[in-house]
Amino acid sequence: MTTYLITGGAGFIGSNFVHYLRKTYPEDRILVLDLLTYAGSLDNLPPAVGPDAGRIQFWHGDVRNASLVDSLVEQSDVVVHFAAETHVTRSIYDNYHFFETDVLGTQVVANSVVRHIANVERFIHVSTSEVYGTAQGAKMDEDHPLMPMSPYAAAKAGADRLVYSYFATYNVPAIIVRPFNQFGPRQHLEKVIPRFITSCLLDEPLRIHGDGSAARDFTYVEDTCRAIDALAHSGREHVVGEVINLGTGVSLSLSELASKIVRRMNKPETLINYVGDRPGQVFRHTADAAKAERLLGWKPEISFDEGLDRTVEWYMANRPWWEKQLWMREIPIITKAGKRELH
Repeated sequence: MTTYLITGGAGFIGSNFVHYLRKTYPEDRILVLDLLTYAGSLDNLPPAVGPDAGRIQFWHGDVRNASLVDSLVEQSDVVVHFAAETHVTRSIYDNYHFFETDVLGTQVVANSVVRHIANVERFIHVSTSEVYGTAQGAKMDEDHPLMPMSPYAAAKAGADRLVYSYFATYNVPAIIVRPFNQFGPRQHLEKVIPRFITSCLLDEPLRIHGDGSAARDFTYVEDTCRAIDALAHSGREHVVGEVINLGTGVSLSLSELASKIVRRMNKPETLINYVGDRPGQVFRHTADAAKAERLLGWKPEISFDEGLDRTVEWYMANRPWWEKQLWMREIPIITKAGKRELH
């Protein structure tokens, strides 16, 4: 039996990974630590009843709480660190919390792994492709310069390099993954795909920053869960100390994304609305994920269109889940032109 500590396990990718572990490894134990900020919810987690009673344990707390984190890391074989503030636009006006959680919280977790290095088999830190900034070539591999373009990206870059320094200094069994844009069930409405889907369901405008040419590499979250699973079970000699991109290698512009969603949901293109460019906007992200395929034998199995169908179906079937978030879909910011707009 393996014991996993999943920080941020009530958030989007974290909760999907908890569901994945529950289904894939019925004998393993799962400890979930989450502060339940606006982006995390107990509704995202499987109920700890029946066979899961005692097997899935939820701990309400902050990753900056060193004594709590230490008590959980002490019990764990694999630590998967998702906990972070993650919204680019929100970081523009609320950057203080991003650095506190993303950098200082990561330091607390890393320090605990150092103290319990004898029993922690893997420390998987979930970083982000946002640390790269805008692509300098056709695709971005792990050696791409780190040029974060928002407070969120800068905080994640700090956490990313902090974890690597703990590998270099203390030889902790750290692995850093940089997922490109994610989508799937249980994603907060502040993110672009659920925001567009729910806008269609409500017959409201799909708001696009800038001219819509900014492009992203979208990976369905179940594929990312498979990759993290592979990192937890691959030979340590192959993955410890490595930085690994997770993405499809295909980018889609925001205009193309909006058109796909309105067509999929039988809505008119006139719902698509363009607003001012967002400060810190990254123009293009496209992954070079050759390293993940070479080290893990991993590549995405779910196409964008199949993943989009699954995601649309989930949001259509789970309206009570997302209606509670409607008030947080839009954030007022001051654009580069000095105009106040909702993003």
